[in-house]
Amino acid sequence: MSNKFLETSSASPARARLSRRDLLGFAAKGAASVVLSQSVLLACAAGAASATDTSSGTTTTTGTTTTGASCVLTAALTEGPFFVDEKLNRSDIRTDPASGVVSAGIPLALTFNVSRVANSACTPLTGAYLDVWHCDSTGTYSDVSGSSMKFLRGYQITDADGVAAFTTIYPGWYSGRAVHIHFKLRLYAGSSKTYEFTSQFFFEDTLTDSVYTQTPYNSRGSRNTRNASDGIYNSLSANDKVGLTLQTSKTAEGYAGVINLGVNVG
Repeated sequence: MSNKFLETSSASPARARLSRRDLLGFAAKGAASVVLSQSVLLACAAGAASATDTSSGTTTTTGTTTTGASCVLTAALTEGPFFVDEKLNRSDIRTDPASGVVSAGIPLALTFNVSRVANSACTPLTGAYLDVWHCDSTGTYSDVSGSSMKFLRGYQITDADGVAAFTTIYPGWYSGRAVHIHFKLRLYAGSSKTYEFTSQFFFEDTLTDSVYTQTPYNSRGSRNTRNASDGIYNSLSANDKVGLTLQTSKTAEGYAGVINLGVNVG
């Protein structure tokens, strides 16, 4: 059975694409567990890995996490609309698995470097299930409001280096929220879930402004919520805002971005 939750923030209500039945039926979900700030975890990346916005003209690289004295836990963010446990084990989440239709948009390659934090050290967290989901270029989520489509959803299992990679598109926008992508990390012992944490990351407004001048994003009107006006974004500390804003580099196809995150799983 699908579990779907509505975001809570000081921003305006969810877009009109959701039916009244949806809005009444989805319960708000509070912050779950904890995440490690990307800005703090950069200190744990080996080889002095860097992650810099495209506006600086520098590149993004990744590294294997290792020991470091700056591994500090920060708060998670709400689950938001709408996590559905589709059990779609795939790295390219652009396609609807039933129809084969590929979501239109500028390609975005995502790399997650996932770390276990213990005793002020970061070590790769292997075998973790990492789900990613977000709206399409029109601001629409799949598998909600009676839809059976499953585009822009999927999970990967972190490898020996704690890495999970996805191919998706730059997300669109919907009323009341800044541009963002949701993700959920889970650990299992057999069929029993032993750990879960949920958050979402954001994009630099200047980058989004540039992307949204292009097809298919430019077929819509101007978005009505930027980062500074998003209640969920503004629930973060200044450091966590930096940590949960995707740092990107330009690629031949579109963009690439890295999220470094760590969890204390006991």
